[in-house]
Amino acid sequence: MTTSSTQAIIQSLLQHKKSINQASETAKNEALAKMATSLQAAQAEILAANQIDMENAHGHIAPVMLDRLKLTPERIAEMAQGILALQALPDPVGRILASHQAENGMHIQKVAVPFGLLGMIYESRPNVTSDVAALAVKSGNAVILRGGKEAYNSAAAIVKALKAGLAQSEISPQVIELVSDTSRASSLELMTAKGQIDLLIPRGGAGLIKAVVENATVPVIETGTGICHVYVDQAADLDQALKIVANAKTSRPSVCNSAEVCLVHEKIAATFLPRLNELFKGQVQMRANQQALPYLPDAIAAGSQDFDTEFLDYIMAIKVVPDTQAAIDHINQHSTGHSEAIVTKDDRQAQLFTQAVDSAAVYVNASTRFTDGGQFGLGCELGISTQKMHARGPMGLAEMTTYKYIIQGDGQIRA
Repeated sequence: MTTSSTQAIIQSLLQHKKSINQASETAKNEALAKMATSLQAAQAEILAANQIDMENAHGHIAPVMLDRLKLTPERIAEMAQGILALQALPDPVGRILASHQAENGMHIQKVAVPFGLLGMIYESRPNVTSDVAALAVKSGNAVILRGGKEAYNSAAAIVKALKAGLAQSEISPQVIELVSDTSRASSLELMTAKGQIDLLIPRGGAGLIKAVVENATVPVIETGTGICHVYVDQAADLDQALKIVANAKTSRPSVCNSAEVCLVHEKIAATFLPRLNELFKGQVQMRANQQALPYLPDAIAAGSQDFDTEFLDYIMAIKVVPDTQAAIDHINQHSTGHSEAIVTKDDRQAQLFTQAVDSAAVYVNASTRFTDGGQFGLGCELGISTQKMHARGPMGLAEMTTYKYIIQGDGQIRA
């Protein structure tokens, strides 16, 4: 690997990571407090940097994506609160995951430990910068951040503030670094830093995640895209269903836990869909299958890819299905394994749905928009994993640790 600014950052992190890998819980919590205070103190600088990013992005990305990029005093306050929330959570490092006595008298413990050096490649959400940095500190990891060019000025201002906070603590500010090179070359360097970066997490669109998964030689946790579904059963409270579908789709359509597909039981389609049409009229573009179209005068016919698309916009695919099993079959075929919901008052249908749907988060009578580390009580989140190994669903502190075995003996030798 040729020497580069990215490689120089990696080398610096490797030199300083002991400062965080071996930090006490007290030192980490004090550092988090300093980071949160420094973040809020730098609000004016962060907002000014974000304004530059917003002006540069205007006309180049969709309005809903501009919302993801935008920072406000309220959002910065929420970022600071997310950092402080981690203080109240137990230290994930040093947890005894399992313990037993072997026949030869050795005491064997499985103990949670930091990964060491984490890498994060993400796109245009500035709050991810502070969330990941705070999670890394609490979990005892150094972290290298590679954000997208659209949010670079915002991310740089945030990292500057967080490092200023760390400088007032026992932990070196050089355990958090942001890559200034936003070209594909820097991403590739992180993907191939085998033996240096212990774990790499991509967070963003399908293209980014696919590129990392296909090119990385370092271990990767895949944070999946969100083709999320809401199924309205024949036994649903329709008023409740309308509120849930509307919230899942429209409260913030640019995020991965927003619903992209609404499935409706055929026995209530004639009653429910006209009400949904009135609710979405002029706000959400509806793309419906042939059975749904007669009840949705403002919808257009769904195309061949509409049930396999993460719109991240005010667009929803709608399909009428004959029963719960058909809804389950559709979801398991088309979902990305993120979040799915059933709206029903029938406990048997709810149980069938939760058991058979193969996704990271499955809801009964609630919006998919709750799939979030903060909403799950995990503090900040690293992302939503749609994998089944090590981490699944919102990734918090526990998912930022691995483990090792510690064996206490008294002179035992193997025959």
